[in-house]
Amino acid sequence: MENRGEGNGQTANPEPSELIHDWNESDGSGGGLRRVEFDDETLRDGLQSPSVDDPPIETKLRLLHLMDELGIHTADIGLPGAGPRAVADVSALAREIADAGLTITANCAARTMVRDVEPIARISQETGIPIEACTFIGSSPIRQYTEDWTLDRMLRTSEEAVRFAVAEGLPVMFVTEDTTRARPETLEALYRGAIEWGARRLCIADTVGHATPWGVRALVRFVRETIVEPSGEDVKIDWHGHRDRGFGLANALAAIQAGADRIHGTALGIGERVGNVEMDLLLVNLKLMGLHDADLSPLREYCELTAEGTGVEIPPGYPVFGRDAFRTGTGVHAAAIIKAEEKGDEELADRIYSGIPAAMVGRAQEIEISPMSGLSNVKYWLRTRGFDPDDEALTRRIFEYAKRQDHTLSESEVRGVIATHE
Repeated sequence: MENRGEGNGQTANPEPSELIHDWNESDGSGGGLRRVEFDDETLRDGLQSPSVDDPPIETKLRLLHLMDELGIHTADIGLPGAGPRAVADVSALAREIADAGLTITANCAARTMVRDVEPIARISQETGIPIEACTFIGSSPIRQYTEDWTLDRMLRTSEEAVRFAVAEGLPVMFVTEDTTRARPETLEALYRGAIEWGARRLCIADTVGHATPWGVRALVRFVRETIVEPSGEDVKIDWHGHRDRGFGLANALAAIQAGADRIHGTALGIGERVGNVEMDLLLVNLKLMGLHDADLSPLREYCELTAEGTGVEIPPGYPVFGRDAFRTGTGVHAAAIIKAEEKGDEELADRIYSGIPAAMVGRAQEIEISPMSGLSNVKYWLRTRGFDPDDEALTRRIFEYAKRQDHTLSESEVRGVIATHE
């Protein structure tokens, strides 16, 4: 907060830490969280949602730049094994990383089949950048039974794909689909094999959103302590979560607590069925915890461009980026924000009724007029739009009109009341 009054005998405004007691830090542990890397799946898993449109390449390129600005480390730029359009888009995105000198690195999804890995290798060689091959195979007994897969067959096809990718010079992440419902002995066989074949990342995937936070912690610790650490190799662990039970963000934080090195997410949480971990919310929360340093002001464009490009509407109550996230028509809330502003302290006004500073993500507090409003809402609305807030007759007219309505008044609605007063 700005220090008002220093040098003129007045007391400086207190810092936020003096006005907010943070129970989140009460035991000094910070929840056992630490800095991790991020893998953005918006342009692959995000586009597997049955309700989204596949955006034009211009939108994808802009999103790639925004990911880079936000400090996201890697982006899944597609599954080129899906066909010609996928190959064209993956090639364009990889070339943009090379030509624009972006910091973000690329990866691509592939089934554990040589024919899926081959186009990744070809695009990597053509564009001159490394592309991580994310080779995936189902691992749960329900999937094995349905597909009539034996473990020997799974190991054989996985080895062929991973060894091919390594021989082509690609970094490899080995992904077990439905890991959260897989037997430990199956995971041990697949993951130990993957490390032996040359994979240097293992991805734990909650493919159907089955896991709970305590289940995530148990599974990540199992993989780290039973498989990765005994291998003696420098192998990283990724977490890829879905939101079917509503645990997406909580599970991502649990994975970090348990030792995951990289977390996957998508803009607005788009993806298969009800979607993935919300990358935007993950970044906001880790920023608030002091575990991410990038400027988050581009997040608004990142979310809005994703919504526009995919045809997904951002719900009004969506955290941080929904229309109502920093908007109030309630008298008590508005009065407190106004009083904070009157102290000459913008940060105070941004925190009094908000757990997230709107300015941190390029937004601002909004005070509107509704049936729940007080006179302070009306005066604020008039003052911020160049009208006289001391015109008691006008203020009362708008106030009484609002009390007869069943909704927050629109800009044009209030201006209509003003016009009849004039």
